[in-house]
Amino acid sequence: MFLAVSALVAILIDPGEIRYSVWASGLFAFYIAQGVVIMLLLRRRRESTASFRWLVHGGDVVWPALISVFAASQSNPFFLFLVFVLAAAAYRWGLWETVGTAAASVLLLWIENLAFHLGFFTWAGRLFLHHNLPSLQVAPADFEPQRLFMRSIYLLVMGLLLGYLAEQQKQLRAEKAVIARVLGKARVEAGLSGTLQEIVGELISMYGARQALIASREANSHRVFVGEMRLNSKASSAFRWLDPLPSDRETYLYGFPAETYYASASSRQGARTFSLVGLDRTGAKVLNLPPASLEGLAKQHEFQSLVVVSFSFGREWWGRIFLLDLSLTGDVEEELRFLQELVQQVGPAVYNVYLLRRLRLRAGALERARFARELHDGAVQSLISMEMQVDVLRRTTDKSVSITDELGRIQGLLREEVLKLRELMQQMKSLDVDSRRLLGFLADTVERFQRETGISARFHSDLDEVDMPQQVCRELARIVQEGLVNVRKHSRARQVLVRLGAKNQHWTLVMEDDGCGFSFAGRLSHLELDTLGRGPLVIKERVRLIDGELAIESIPGQGSRLEINVPQKREAAYG
Repeated sequence: MFLAVSALVAILIDPGEIRYSVWASGLFAFYIAQGVVIMLLLRRRRESTASFRWLVHGGDVVWPALISVFAASQSNPFFLFLVFVLAAAAYRWGLWETVGTAAASVLLLWIENLAFHLGFFTWAGRLFLHHNLPSLQVAPADFEPQRLFMRSIYLLVMGLLLGYLAEQQKQLRAEKAVIARVLGKARVEAGLSGTLQEIVGELISMYGARQALIASREANSHRVFVGEMRLNSKASSAFRWLDPLPSDRETYLYGFPAETYYASASSRQGARTFSLVGLDRTGAKVLNLPPASLEGLAKQHEFQSLVVVSFSFGREWWGRIFLLDLSLTGDVEEELRFLQELVQQVGPAVYNVYLLRRLRLRAGALERARFARELHDGAVQSLISMEMQVDVLRRTTDKSVSITDELGRIQGLLREEVLKLRELMQQMKSLDVDSRRLLGFLADTVERFQRETGISARFHSDLDEVDMPQQVCRELARIVQEGLVNVRKHSRARQVLVRLGAKNQHWTLVMEDDGCGFSFAGRLSHLELDTLGRGPLVIKERVRLIDGELAIESIPGQGSRLEINVPQKREAAYG
């Protein structure tokens, strides 16, 4: 409407532009009134319908074609209105709608050209004069075939250019919206697994994939962690970490020249072949990709189409995301470039979640260690001092036997509280135990238990070296600590033996004592203990965390034997 008002002002200044035609001025006034009505309607209704937008757009196309009939100069000043209509179509829709608008404008101009040559405007002018109406005052010079042909080409090229730019801008906006939505899924509160579940679920939803896999590896380690998420009944399942296999590195993290690539599988004469399209780190196409690298993955996971994109988190982690049986609607290379950019944008946010989560855990461990030190330097030392004073009083007193016995009982209570506080401090401290320190840690734990409780305790290892994941080391160390606490509190044992060994592709941990045993006789497996509600709950839960099996053998009045078997496999990444 601003263009129409500006043109009307210009015409009022120089009416010669429209050959002093009253009809042209009326068209301008009508178009301005139409614009005012449309703005008032949009003020009352914030959202317009598609049919309303097409109706308004049709009016925008017809009006400049009509007003061009009245242009007096060779350079049609109203041609700018047609360019404005193309820009409006590009802003509202996209490429093909803009090209269609240009074609419609060209068609209207040629219809007007045909009307000039058929004498329609001459006949209309005579009709108006016959009824004492103002003459049309049309200008046929601008509709000469040669000039109109050039203007038509100009409009079509302009429509194609504006439509293409609008399509690119629309795609860019859509990609930014997707990236922003996926970035919003990275939340510290959800943890690393929760964040990956949200992001991978979004990728599955975007591409309609049947299954998604994430394989990652620490830069300074050979351990490979593999996570999976499936699409079941149009809903994504929970993200879960898979049990690691010795072949994971060759299956998922094989050497490949492309950073991001698409593979489609086909069968020819009974043999399975792969068609590959790949991009390097800069987004350039990589030629002659080796399809043999996908054979291990195809054996592990059946798929007809596959997209793989690589990622890295700082210098600590790198890996790949696999989307299986997905559908790409656009150009394959463009889709791969977008996915590559998406992962590059989202990767730092996921890495920040990982770092912040680890920082929180480390801060919590430091706080617990500080609190344990304060307990040791304060309450524990005070209780030990009180116990020593009571012991001195009990030995030097000349009072009756009852007083001596009472002092002995108080001394026993103080010793018991000191042991409880030390056990609490032990549980609060974070364990930094790996396979190199495990044997020494267990030996020190058993020796300290004997020194503090007076119960004879021995540790024996059938292994000179231990090669087990850090999580298994931590849980076995906690199990030994918890088992020794239970011996002191409940068994009334005089001797304890802790043994670590290996057999049948399992690590074995055995704890034996000569105490009162459990409330049952015989040997119960892990499943039987859960069914009957027997056995130490904390130890059972820790054994379950490392996929182990617990068996307890008890002889009431003579002692008990706990045996824990853990499969010798590499650690899966949980949490």
